[in-house]
Amino acid sequence: MTPDTLRFPFQDAHPVATTPSALRFEHHEEPFGIGEDRPRLSWQVRTETPGWVQSAYELELGPDVAQLVSYGRTESAEQLLQPWPAPALASRQRVAARVRVWGTGNAGPSEWSPVSYVEAGLLNRADWQAAMIQPAWDEASEDTEPAFRLSRTFELEGAVASARLYSSAHGVYVASINGRRVGRDILAPGWTSYHHRLRYQTYDVTDYLQPGANIIGLELADGWWRGNLGFQEKRNTYGGRTAAIAQLEISDDGGNVTVIGTDSSWLAGSSPVLGSDLYNGETYDARLEGAGWAGRDDALLHAVVLKDFDPSVLVAPDGPPVRATEELAVSAVLKSPSGKTILDFGQNLVGRVRITVSGAAGTEVTLRHAEVLEHGELGVRPLRVAKQTDVYKLKGAPGGETWEPEFTIHGFRYVEVSGWPGDVEPEAFTAVVIHSDLVRTGTFECSDPMLNQLHSNVVWGMRGNFVDVPTDCPQRNERLGWTGDFQIFAATAAFLYRIPGFSASWLKDMAAEQGSDGPPPLVVPEVTFDKPPFPVRPVMAAWGDAAVLVPWVLYQRTGDREFLRRQLPGMTAWLEAAAEAAGPQLRFEHGFQFGDWLDPAAPPEEPGEAITPWQLVAQAYLAYSSEVAAKAAELLGEPSSRFKELAGRATSVFRERYVSDDGQLQPPTQTAYAVALAFGLLEPGERSAAAAGLAAAVEDGGYRIATGFVGTPLVCDALTDHGYATAAYRLLLQTECPSWLYPVTMGATTIWERWDSMLPDGSINEGEMTSFNHYALGAVADWMHRSLAGLAPAEPGYRKLLVKPRPGGGLDWAEARHETPYGEAAVRWDRTGQDFTLDVTVPAGCTATVVLPDAAGTVHEVGSGTHSFGCAVALPGVALADMAPRVPEPVTQP
Repeated sequence: MTPDTLRFPFQDAHPVATTPSALRFEHHEEPFGIGEDRPRLSWQVRTETPGWVQSAYELELGPDVAQLVSYGRTESAEQLLQPWPAPALASRQRVAARVRVWGTGNAGPSEWSPVSYVEAGLLNRADWQAAMIQPAWDEASEDTEPAFRLSRTFELEGAVASARLYSSAHGVYVASINGRRVGRDILAPGWTSYHHRLRYQTYDVTDYLQPGANIIGLELADGWWRGNLGFQEKRNTYGGRTAAIAQLEISDDGGNVTVIGTDSSWLAGSSPVLGSDLYNGETYDARLEGAGWAGRDDALLHAVVLKDFDPSVLVAPDGPPVRATEELAVSAVLKSPSGKTILDFGQNLVGRVRITVSGAAGTEVTLRHAEVLEHGELGVRPLRVAKQTDVYKLKGAPGGETWEPEFTIHGFRYVEVSGWPGDVEPEAFTAVVIHSDLVRTGTFECSDPMLNQLHSNVVWGMRGNFVDVPTDCPQRNERLGWTGDFQIFAATAAFLYRIPGFSASWLKDMAAEQGSDGPPPLVVPEVTFDKPPFPVRPVMAAWGDAAVLVPWVLYQRTGDREFLRRQLPGMTAWLEAAAEAAGPQLRFEHGFQFGDWLDPAAPPEEPGEAITPWQLVAQAYLAYSSEVAAKAAELLGEPSSRFKELAGRATSVFRERYVSDDGQLQPPTQTAYAVALAFGLLEPGERSAAAAGLAAAVEDGGYRIATGFVGTPLVCDALTDHGYATAAYRLLLQTECPSWLYPVTMGATTIWERWDSMLPDGSINEGEMTSFNHYALGAVADWMHRSLAGLAPAEPGYRKLLVKPRPGGGLDWAEARHETPYGEAAVRWDRTGQDFTLDVTVPAGCTATVVLPDAAGTVHEVGSGTHSFGCAVALPGVALADMAPRVPEPVTQP
């Protein structure tokens, strides 16, 4: 599947009068081995009836298609997250379900939806009969350890009716049965706050088993559990030993169940993976492939020991696993000035390289990975101490051999190859793209190729950093779930991909790490920092505000109040901690905060030295997040007065300290104006002056960006919403550094961490912290979706759309599509001179407010279906020559 392929439930179906989609259970993409015993149900509806709205639904559930039972007609217009009508699921229980609906223009019910199946995992601690096991040998664990294998043999008599494998690990693992890899998951069980929540996986392995002799195996490596983690060169974050737990349950036709669980009867052996680390890479000796498994020469294997382990921390996944999602061929084979052979895959990505090679046994092939070239050589300085190096030792197979690392991933576009036997042929190498297997839900395209490349860079940046948790970067010795990065990018992410399940897991980790009081960690899962300027758990505006704003964005985009309900205690704890840090007068004064991190004016080695004071940022966020928390509490029927009072006081202090009598911000920076306008911190009479001040600041800066992490997601909205759309377009379309399009002119294929991560002469920014894959500054894509194209939610879950395109920038057309929880919404506008046409698709069950860009701002209220509009554009276009649509010249990476 290509990155721009959307998986809509009806995309291959022929339209019929009214048909519901297959049911969804909670936010699961694959409702198999789930952890909820009463999963809520959702469905979309395809209909030919314009303005269709559901009036009732009927659910049928049962053990299989032949035994479905109706739970009666329910009078409701709701299609999302409806209550489970049947008795609670028991562990392992499998249920079939379908729905039909009544609605506008239908005398009778619709057709039945396709039948969907849901299966519960192990819901109770007592369901686990297996033990956590590890080899009986000693390990130093101070450096990267070899992987190892755990296995046992067993006999089966007769046919297998069904079989399930429930498994997890301290470390990362791959299961196999009879030599066959189980499932497609990569780096399982993923990364969570392990001591609070350790995911287990559920696999259907019915077809893996055979009558007679069988062997089950687990191969383990360090992963996040004990591998290198964080930028302070720490190992053993969660423990010094890796271990695994697995429970294979086999049912025959008579209902008899055989359980094969990890226990003291298993054996441990060596692995051909001589070392594997997420940062440093993997070394593999193919000559050792046959060793380490039971049933071959058990005398060479070792005993295992049981590890003290509480299975109550085991939880079923909320979101999709990490998987390989795409493959890329080599785009060019380069020779560096020093004579090195370098592969260019044409795209900065996250994953690894699969090779096919022929040569003598023992030949070592080395692959070094990096995101960029610097003056023709592999640019490894931004990796800091991360090696990103894979080594393969050939076994000498006569017909050649194929290998791909198993327990590591890299951030790269370029790969330096050494030790290759013979000529380096591009066909021998394939880049395997790896990330959480999220469903793509949103696309954007317009008439400007450079903006399309910018949007592609945002998508690829998200793909590379959504590897089980939302990380800051995927290449250097960091790769952490920074709360501030996700906070500012969450709305963009929620448009591009279906992230509720993925985000639910991360937020549960945040809640577990945060506890009942104090701020959340800076990174989730938490990795503590031992060096200044970080105390163990600091108050950090914009980062700590993720506890409030990420669940709020998810509620707005899904309509699911459970995000708010689960996080309300964390919201409260964060705001109390932030208010305490501000002091009795609620004025932030002393200390250290990130503030408008990576302001382009900050020196390379001091990314926090922004021209906007961090105190202003903290004051603005305290006011805004308190207001959002008040809204969340009211929606949940909880007291909100304390949040409202806090919001009012924080806003008053902000205005007193930073807003002059004439509505100007002090200091008059782009970020100061953007947060004041976007967060609603100004009185109505002050907004026009502040907007003019922002426009002036942008103009005075030569329409170059002057914001960091905090101001960047807000500046275009602050301009556009207050009558300065032209300035927003000029800012967006700027190509000189610093700007969103400068990296595009330099050949970037992902979003950079710094506006000038690479300098115009091809040198890498001298700062130690320089990533070429960092999605945060790509948060402008949210404005591109909502304002440039004009597709936004007007009510939670897109129950009502706001279609309000702002044509400008010399663009001839733009379009956006998004699979909302109700179905596909789409907007396309075209402009020729002042003539403007607009096509809008509204999914069934939804309505839309359409605001045209004519002199009157004509408003149309429409129901579901496809609608077309036309008008004469009144909003000012940008007629300057330098703003005309551009076709970028091909760029060769320096």
